[in-house]
Amino acid sequence: MQEGNWNNPTTMPDLQISPAGPHGGSPGKDQQAAGVGILLQIMMLVLSFILGHVLRRHRFYYLPEASASLLIGLIVGGLANISNTETSIRAWFNFHEEFFFLFLLPPIIFQSGFSLAPKPFFSNFGAIVTFAILGTFIASIVTGLLVYLGGVMYLMYRLPLVECLMFGALISATDPVTVLSIFQELGSDMNLYALVFGESVLNDAMAISLYRTMSLVRSNSSEQNFFLIVVRFLETFVGSMSAGVGVGFTSALLFKYAGLDIDNLQNLECCLFVLFPYFSYMLAEGLGLSGIVSILFTGMVMKHYSFSNLSENSQRFVSAFFHLISSLAETFVFIYMGFDIAMEQHSWSHVGFIFFSIIFIGLARAANVFTCAYLLNLVRPAQRQIPVKHQKALWYSGLRGAMAFALALQSVHDLPEGHGQTIFTATTAIVVLTVLLIGGSTGTMLEALQVIGGDTHDGHLTDCCIFPCIRQELPYPIFHHPIWRSG
Repeated sequence: MQEGNWNNPTTMPDLQISPAGPHGGSPGKDQQAAGVGILLQIMMLVLSFILGHVLRRHRFYYLPEASASLLIGLIVGGLANISNTETSIRAWFNFHEEFFFLFLLPPIIFQSGFSLAPKPFFSNFGAIVTFAILGTFIASIVTGLLVYLGGVMYLMYRLPLVECLMFGALISATDPVTVLSIFQELGSDMNLYALVFGESVLNDAMAISLYRTMSLVRSNSSEQNFFLIVVRFLETFVGSMSAGVGVGFTSALLFKYAGLDIDNLQNLECCLFVLFPYFSYMLAEGLGLSGIVSILFTGMVMKHYSFSNLSENSQRFVSAFFHLISSLAETFVFIYMGFDIAMEQHSWSHVGFIFFSIIFIGLARAANVFTCAYLLNLVRPAQRQIPVKHQKALWYSGLRGAMAFALALQSVHDLPEGHGQTIFTATTAIVVLTVLLIGGSTGTMLEALQVIGGDTHDGHLTDCCIFPCIRQELPYPIFHHPIWRSG
C-alpha cells in the first residue's frame, strides 16, 4: 500500500526536521545556513502580517491575506531560484509533506473545530455533512471520470482510471481561508458562512480519506472490490471520528474531576489541554486512521465539554494560544507553499491536462453543490430552503489550497514517474489560479449575488436534511449532562 509517509509509523525515523542534505558542509556552516533560512522565513511572516493588516485597514479585498502570503512566497522563491542562493539555505524552504501533515496542519484543523460557533453550525449540521461527505464524493468521482474520459478522447494526458480518481480526490479538498476572511469583513449571511466553513472543515477530512482509499485500491487492485473499498473508507472515517470524540470526552472527565482549576495548578491545566489535541491526532495516525478527522472532532468536543471545566484564566489562555498558533501556521503554509511552487520542477509539457482539469473541477464542483442543495431542499420546509444565490456562492467558494497541494506532492512519490509530476503541476496551477483569481474577486461576487449583510441572527436553515436522524436539537445537548460539564 503506497500511502503518504505521514500515515506509516515505520517511516517516522526518516522524517527530516532539519533539511540538511547528505552533502552538508561543516556543522558551523550548516548552522549558519539554518539561521539565514529561518531568518528569511520570519521576515516573510512579519511582512505577510503587516501587509495583511494594511490591506484590511484599507478594505482592499482584491488581494486577501492568503493571496498576499502566497505571492510573497512566490516572489521570494523566484528570486532565490534565479540567484546564487546556497543550496543549504534553499533547503530550509522545501515543502515537506510530512512537516505539513504532522506539525502545521494539526493546529489549523483543531482551531477550526474549536472555534465553530455552535448555533449556526449545528442548525445547519445536516446540510454541512451532506455537502462535505456526499458532495465531496460526487465531486471526486465526477472529476476523476471526466479526466479519464478526457484522456480516452485524447483531449489531455491519459492516466489510468484509479489514478484519475486519486487526482479527483485530492483536488476536491477545498481551502476557502481567503473567502471566509472576506465573508467576515463584509458581514455576509451567517448561514452561508456556516455552510462554507463547515463544509471546508469536514471536506478536508473526507478528501484525504478518499485519497488514501484510492491509493489502497491502486496498490491492491487485484484484491479489492467495491464493497471492500466502501468498508475501508467507512472504517477509516468512523474510526477516526470515534477516536477524536473519545479523546475529547476523556479530557472533559479529567478536567471536571481532577481538580485542576485552582490557582497553583493553572499551568498544568493549560499544558494538559494543549497536549490532548495532538494526542488525538497521533493516536489516529498510529492506528492507521485519519488524524485530521480525529483532531477535528476532538476540537469540537473539547470546546463544548472540556473548555467549560477550565478556570477563567486558563480559558482565556487556551483560546488565545490556539488562535495564535493556527494564525501563524495558516500564514506560514501559504508562504511555504508559494516558495516551494517557485522552486519545484514542474511538468509544463501537458498544458491540455491543466486547462481541461480546471474546466472539469468547475463542473464537478457544480455537480457537488447543486445536486446536494436540490436533495436538501426536497426535505426542507419552504422557509428553510437554501437560496440559489447561496448555492452560487458555495460553488464559487471552492478554492484549492494547502491540502490539495500537499496531497499532490505526495502523489509524486505514490505514482509512476511522469504521472505524479503531471498531477502535481496541474494542482499547483489550480491552487495559484483559485487563490489569486477567485480569492481576489470574492468581494465582487458577494456584492453581485447580494448576500452581504444578510440576517445573521434569525431564520437559521434548521435541518431536516437527508439524514433524518440528525436534528437541530440532537448534536449539541446529547451529552449535556452534569458528568461532562462543571457546575
